[in-house]
Amino acid sequence: MSLLEIRGLKVHFPIMRGIMLSKQVGTVHAVDGVDLDIDRGTTLGVVGESGCGKTTLGRAVLRLVEPTDGTVVFDGKDVASMSAGDLRRQRRRMQMVFQDPLGSLDPRQSVESILTEPLVTHGVDTKPRERAKRVRELLDAVGLPESSAGRYPHEFSGGQRQRIGIARALALNPDLLIADEPVSALDVSIQAQIVNLLAELRDRFDMTYMVIAHDLAVVRYVSENVAVMYLGVVVEIAPSDDVYGEPLHPYTIALLSAIPIPDPSVEDERERILLAGDLPSPVNPPSGCRFHTRCPYRQPTRCHDEVPSLRELRTGHKVACHWAEEIASGKIRPAATAASPTAHASED
Repeated sequence: MSLLEIRGLKVHFPIMRGIMLSKQVGTVHAVDGVDLDIDRGTTLGVVGESGCGKTTLGRAVLRLVEPTDGTVVFDGKDVASMSAGDLRRQRRRMQMVFQDPLGSLDPRQSVESILTEPLVTHGVDTKPRERAKRVRELLDAVGLPESSAGRYPHEFSGGQRQRIGIARALALNPDLLIADEPVSALDVSIQAQIVNLLAELRDRFDMTYMVIAHDLAVVRYVSENVAVMYLGVVVEIAPSDDVYGEPLHPYTIALLSAIPIPDPSVEDERERILLAGDLPSPVNPPSGCRFHTRCPYRQPTRCHDEVPSLRELRTGHKVACHWAEEIASGKIRPAATAASPTAHASED
């Protein structure tokens, strides 16, 4: 059963100019019609390059930014249309771990104050003794000593600060946890610790996760299902093993081809697909398939003019590409693009 159902979600930001910023001169289509489901007790990984709209999607689910259109149904209730009071109560069950662990923690608050603030705000564990006990439980859950309670964020390393952010998100025993780039600001050696911690906490507390990341290895480790975003839309969604084992969308294929394999013999033989040009502006996204300006598989007319629907080609595997079947069967091979006549292109 789905805990979270997202239908037609759009988040558009107006571009204002002129005296007193009174004139709208454009619109940023940050999220532009997303449909997603997350089953209770599972993890959905959302991946894509910077600027694809994945962070805005996560914030819109919690209404940290207001949706322009669409519905976000959490456990049968539409979050997008809730009143401020109902939303406040609902947020006890929906929490977020932010990308920057230092920027998301108040430097003037001790760890104990940071962890008890949500309890006080929502009227949970109102007695000081109960709150102190809960702080000890939270610190233990994320692998920090009790002595951390009296210290301040600047006294901790980046990995420890992220653990504090995770502990704060756990304070109210949420059903849904959205982790926005939870390890991108950390050293590689610390990333594995945080990823392992997230996986352990999910199983221990039976939570549902949405993990937002650009690191495909992180997403693969913690996610049962993966959604790939490009320029505000979902282009592929499938079980993790299917996305990584047999991707169907050209964008996903290119992303995975850029991941190094720690085997020189395999790495030397496999083909790396590079994408032409830069990510188009979300202010003026391309017509038709949004990926067609960089796609090495694009075909005349249809890719330019017709928006591909997100359709199920295999059980649980949906892709928004007119030619996914032909690409998978090898009937259509990658070709040089107009922007790059001698190569398949370039990708970070």
